[in-house]
Amino acid sequence: MIVWLASYPKSGNTYLRSILASYFFSKDGNYTFDLIKNINQFPHGGLFKKLGIDINNQEEVVRNYIKVQEIINKKNSIQFFKTHSFFFKQFTDLKNTLGVIYIVRDPRNVVTSLSNFINIPVDKALKYMTLGKGDGLTWIESWSKNYNSWKLFKNYEKYLLIKYEDLITKPDVIFLEILKFLFRLQNNSKLKIDENKFKNALDSTSFENLKKLENEKGFSEAKIDPDTGKKIPFFKLGSKRDWKKILEEKFKVEIEKNFKEEMQELGYL
Repeated sequence: MIVWLASYPKSGNTYLRSILASYFFSKDGNYTFDLIKNINQFPHGGLFKKLGIDINNQEEVVRNYIKVQEIINKKNSIQFFKTHSFFFKQFTDLKNTLGVIYIVRDPRNVVTSLSNFINIPVDKALKYMTLGKGDGLTWIESWSKNYNSWKLFKNYEKYLLIKYEDLITKPDVIFLEILKFLFRLQNNSKLKIDENKFKNALDSTSFENLKKLENEKGFSEAKIDPDTGKKIPFFKLGSKRDWKKILEEKFKVEIEKNFKEEMQELGYL
């Protein structure tokens, strides 16, 4: 069964995947970039191509979302998948979804990170977040619609919301909460934690260590700057990305106006 690691882009999904990959897919909990390959993105073109699905035909891709998940779930084990898609009825169903971990981040920091990541001005990044759009095979939609759509799984006790800011400031507390959620989803009454792997997973995925690994070995998910032909650093500022220092007032006002209800709900306002 699938556990979705869902989020709007640049909200900490990669950090979350790194921690989970360290704990579940290594012997000792020590992280390397190869481990993250155990948690793929959905939808992923390769999965659809194997079934002869035309990935250039978005209607055909959407029509086969659940069919592909049914094949994935034949493995009969927990499988993590990252997605930036908003939830809609064709995306998945309760039969194929064990649970959802949704990671959210203050949109005032998302906009500056998104601007850097795809190398566009902040005003265009804000338009992207507000109007919503698809991104190849993925239907991202607006920041608010993306966040609100996945809350449906609350009704089935299959939903865990975590804030990027909490994952950064108290990773041990949040990761333990995540593990408890995963054990509950499997109806596992006894939570067994490998203390050594737990500690190593958190230590080796600190932002500074991820940044160091990228500097030394590069990171496959980093984008290429079309002007320079060089990769844009993926792990650039992390928790040091403070919208109060780098976001123009006019963009701050617009974000708080557009996402006021959600930001109040999340304690960002």
